[in-house]
Amino acid sequence: MGFIAVPENQDFYDTHRAPAGHVPNYVSVFGARPAVFDAWLQLNAAVKESMDLRRYEIATFAAATALRSSYCSLAHGQILTDNFYTADEVTEFAGETAGDPVDRAVMAFARKVALAADTVTQEDVDELKAHGLGDDDVLDVVLAAAMRCFFSKTLDGTGTQPDSVFNALPETLRTALTVGRPIES
Repeated sequence: MGFIAVPENQDFYDTHRAPAGHVPNYVSVFGARPAVFDAWLQLNAAVKESMDLRRYEIATFAAATALRSSYCSLAHGQILTDNFYTADEVTEFAGETAGDPVDRAVMAFARKVALAADTVTQEDVDELKAHGLGDDDVLDVVLAAAMRCFFSKTLDGTGTQPDSVFNALPETLRTALTVGRPIES
């Protein structure tokens, strides 16, 4: 499942089972540090609380694909597909295109934050503002992208593979979203 041995922590795993009944690989990696996982859940909830869910998912997905995190790209691509877009549209997003100019701007900004935050300029922020985002909205995109860096890098740094359940995604979507580590067989 990954590069490090994780101690058995059945109570933790039982608490964080997926709705389908399995323990996701991302949960397993935090079995040795449940307090970190709980803190992550709290931080993630606080950021999501102030954002439109669609925008949160777009920013998160853009950061995940930029970071080449298959796990996070697949998970958030699936959420986008299940709730907001078609599989073809999400496949296009993975290729760094989006039909809506606001979505394109948010995705480009989130990718820049994820890969080179030190190069973000006032002009980058002004471009988002030109699309109707306010200062709070820009901060939300930064927070979503920065949080994704922590989680994606934790999973990839420990060799955690995306769960085999992602093999059920349509092949074109699955292929486009597997941008790094392969899906668990």
